[in-house]
Amino acid sequence: MNTSFYIDGVWTPSAGGTVVPSHDPATGEALGHFVDAGVEDFQAAVAAAHGAFQTPLWAQNPRLRQQVLNRWADRLESKSEELAQLLTRENGKVLAQSRGEMAGAISEIRYYAGLARHIPGHALEVEPGVFSTMLKEPAGVVGIIVPWNAPVVLLIRSLAPALAAGCTCVVKPAPQTALISAAVLQELFAVEGMPAGVANFVTETGHAGAHYLSTSPLVDVISFTGSTLTGQRIMAAAAPTMKKLSLELGGKSCCIVFEDADVAAVAPQLAAAATVISGQQCTAARRILVHASRYEAMKNAMRDALGALRIGPGLVQGHHMGPLIDSGTTDAVQARIAQAMDLADEVVLQGRRLDGAWAGGCFVSPILVAHRDTSAFFVQEEIFGPFVVIESFESEAEAVQRANHTEFGLSASVWTDNGARAWRMARALRNGTVWINDHNRLFAEAETGGYRRSGLGRLHGVDALFDFTEIKHIYQSVGVVAPGG
Repeated sequence: MNTSFYIDGVWTPSAGGTVVPSHDPATGEALGHFVDAGVEDFQAAVAAAHGAFQTPLWAQNPRLRQQVLNRWADRLESKSEELAQLLTRENGKVLAQSRGEMAGAISEIRYYAGLARHIPGHALEVEPGVFSTMLKEPAGVVGIIVPWNAPVVLLIRSLAPALAAGCTCVVKPAPQTALISAAVLQELFAVEGMPAGVANFVTETGHAGAHYLSTSPLVDVISFTGSTLTGQRIMAAAAPTMKKLSLELGGKSCCIVFEDADVAAVAPQLAAAATVISGQQCTAARRILVHASRYEAMKNAMRDALGALRIGPGLVQGHHMGPLIDSGTTDAVQARIAQAMDLADEVVLQGRRLDGAWAGGCFVSPILVAHRDTSAFFVQEEIFGPFVVIESFESEAEAVQRANHTEFGLSASVWTDNGARAWRMARALRNGTVWINDHNRLFAEAETGGYRRSGLGRLHGVDALFDFTEIKHIYQSVGVVAPGG
């Protein structure tokens, strides 16, 4: 598969762009090619989106927006298996996860198609005959910068609410997953009634285009999912133009396991939560906090559960975990894990780069370390791979203190049969999402996002629309009918 740019309603290759291969991280095989854009290509895409936003055809036509979104969902549904296969080949995740991602993305589009026709404002009479009306209007042109770890659902959870709100968009995918991003968007671009310029697609290997989106005065909103460091750079670049920002950034999810939890049942669930997308998910289970009375039992159960996971190419049935995204990422993750294992109190399960039949892929087996000091870099830092830290606590207060000792605040989970305690803990944890007796459950209807350095704004749910709208106050004094007049 090869892809070019989609700008102002036309697939157009860049005049001077270099053709770059996209690789299967399980085998190193080249799957196809995309074009490495120049800044001028992003400028053309932004100009097209800006021009499309100036007309009422899209921004003021909620019924059309709903129709386009529903037709897009229909097209994706008809090709869901084909797209899931491509997602697994380009990203590496196991096919069951790719199928789940496609289903979740299609659900998200349909959810925002429904909301497209219900973005209400409100009106009030502030004095006799004096009316103030508040309208929610589309914010303008949106730059969407998509990561590689869940490239379909993380594209759609920004693009669907932006389009539903009436914005126009420029999408910049991650280079590692440019082909699946193009394939998903191709189904949108082919929808009957989709106006030219409303959605545009430009690929690059570097960051010049993303920087242009962040600095251009014609771009009104940036929606980005990725690392906290990159999010901080986007904030700094966007500051002079005062853009609206929707940022979901890093996480270091704590899973707090109390003494009444069933260790044998919980450990496999946490092992799966820690290794989803090979540990390359911002909400993945990173730290397991266990009541001291169950600590040894949970440590052994986690070691066994992680060690039992079958690792290999995502298209092979029966595998639980695929490769990391590429060789450069794998080398960097392995280096940080090696440093962590040197410093940890105990290496419970030592991971390794797989050899033999899978030596050509980016496969790393899970790692579990035990450590007491929450200031350690590997307790604080988001290591984007199958790396888990297990810790013990004596009381609810200590569990909260340990869990909240982090710069992140994206997600956490609490495992207990005591309902009152679960809610006490959920309220005390400084996280945007807290699951009770579960982990990594995300829905189109339920807002997600982070506290502190885990980001700004919310995606999913009704609140996601607010990142892509502005409120306009319209005042009018009409007077009143005089009595007896």
